[in-house]
Amino acid sequence: MDQLNNVEKIFTIIDNTATILKEELSCSYLEAIAETGENIFQNAILQEEVSELSKKRLEKEYNSIQFDRFSVEEIRKAFQLSVLKGMKEATQPNHQMTPDAVAIFMSYLVGKFTEGINGFSILDPAVGTGNLLTTILNQNQAKISSSHGVDVDDLLIKLAYVSANLQQHSIQFFNQDSLQPLFVDPVDVVVCDLPVGYYPDDIRASSYELKAKKGHSYAHHLFIEQSMNHTKAGGYMLFLIPNQLFNSDQAAELNAFIKENGIIQGLIQLPLSLFKDEKAAKSILIIQKKGDNVRIPKQALLVDLPKFSNKAAMSGIIQRIDGWFKTEKQSTH
Repeated sequence: MDQLNNVEKIFTIIDNTATILKEELSCSYLEAIAETGENIFQNAILQEEVSELSKKRLEKEYNSIQFDRFSVEEIRKAFQLSVLKGMKEATQPNHQMTPDAVAIFMSYLVGKFTEGINGFSILDPAVGTGNLLTTILNQNQAKISSSHGVDVDDLLIKLAYVSANLQQHSIQFFNQDSLQPLFVDPVDVVVCDLPVGYYPDDIRASSYELKAKKGHSYAHHLFIEQSMNHTKAGGYMLFLIPNQLFNSDQAAELNAFIKENGIIQGLIQLPLSLFKDEKAAKSILIIQKKGDNVRIPKQALLVDLPKFSNKAAMSGIIQRIDGWFKTEKQSTH
């Protein structure tokens, strides 16, 4: 129970102070979360326009708990809860967060695929509020040497930056269109909850192999190509993809591109119960970029996940996945 209580304690402070700042600064709740997170991190009230009375109220809230007493996961979860609250108020389709259970499961997969690799670099080219990336960092902290996040939305990346600071992660963030040239060297692992839809910049899209023959190109296809370009030979890409990815009118080109440059290591279908609408259902696609010692698995890891709440079924699936890794690792030696 304690952890839940701690998450609730931190959430209450963020929520109360963000509500005060929202009124004082006449801004949205999401913007106020970024402001209050910065105050907590800097241990100061940075907004000059805040009235003396509100300053006192804020100080009282901030002083009521000591943030360094909490675990990074407790801080991440509390921050995520406040962001989810803010997103409900301002529903924008691109303001979606990777569900917690999915982020934790992807962290587990990153850990398994990078077993034996010391100090790997990681990139999320659609980092959003940073929830997926910081979840992976929290679970694989000792193994990650450098991490990078890119997002075109300046509010989302500000929230990601504040969240990373509160969790004391050193992540390099870039506020830019991820399909423009990136200032990130190729990494060992790319993770991405793919933004699905059309990419409006046809001129930029024309430099990609996966551009549409006519009309706008699919952003999610271009993200896969951009990720491939920014992954080292032998490195891994873990994408959260729409289940319909390989059924679209441009699926043949996508398939050919993946086949030419990488090897599909696995495809894991997420439980349909996670999604309001079956059409919005997603899977995790794992691709390894071709390289000298990269071999095709005897059998790709193909799994249909049960509900995350079904502990017994999940435990069986985890055993099966662990078994797959053992078999594959043995056959590489």
